[in-house]
Amino acid sequence: MKFTKMQGIGNDYVYVNCFEEKVENPGKLAVRVSDRHFGIGSDGLILIKPSERADFCMEMYNADGSEGAMCGNGVRCVGKYVYDYGLTEQTSIQVETKSGIKYLDLTVEEGKVSQVRVNMGAPELSPSGIPVLADGDKVLDAPIMVDGREYRMTCVSMGNPHAVVYLNDVKNLEIEKIGPMFEMHPCFPDRVNTESVRVVDGHTLEMRVWERGSGETLACGTGACAVAVASILNGHVSGEVTVKLLGGDLKILWDEQENIVYMTGPAAVVFDGEIQV
Repeated sequence: MKFTKMQGIGNDYVYVNCFEEKVENPGKLAVRVSDRHFGIGSDGLILIKPSERADFCMEMYNADGSEGAMCGNGVRCVGKYVYDYGLTEQTSIQVETKSGIKYLDLTVEEGKVSQVRVNMGAPELSPSGIPVLADGDKVLDAPIMVDGREYRMTCVSMGNPHAVVYLNDVKNLEIEKIGPMFEMHPCFPDRVNTESVRVVDGHTLEMRVWERGSGETLACGTGACAVAVASILNGHVSGEVTVKLLGGDLKILWDEQENIVYMTGPAAVVFDGEIQV
């Protein structure tokens, strides 16, 4: 099976062109290829498939084999793949995901895609839509007890659930300890991605992310979008926001009139390869 390893600011996946390849058991394959010692090494597996509703369909699987609904860094890489590898000549494309159709605008330099702007759709703030077990029409600066400590969380779904908490220091965070406790907390029926955030200034945020099913990753596009929305709701930032992740920066703009979140960032090919399956 031929594959391409790609990364969006360090959030790396193994991509398979299912116009040419057939994957029988994607969950099992995701576990195998994601292993950084015995496999290819990645945060998961993404399949690029034909779609009846859009130009392409993206299926994503986490490192533990569970299927994910959406990956912001992943969908940017899908945009780069389909253009760079000749599946399309269009620079505005639609990609079907488990959380709806995403609209991508590709920036092309010297025949290759360098940046991708993604219409990530509207943020979901209702507890039932995220989902999170809570009262009211949104979860904004709400208390949650984790490992005997009270945190204040704001919950947002960008096609997958996110809990955003603010800390004065994220560099020294024991994320391997606290991340799983948030992920498996009983108030999140579908588990949760957790973003620990430091407000740098009125337009800049620093974050680390613990992704359900994958652990800490260098970047999470939907997480950056959720962090920007949560931070605007909490009055920490305004306008276009730079979100600084371990792997690099993303630009996030929440058009509150249209209620649409736009994410802009790079996408890169690491290498092509072939494995026996």
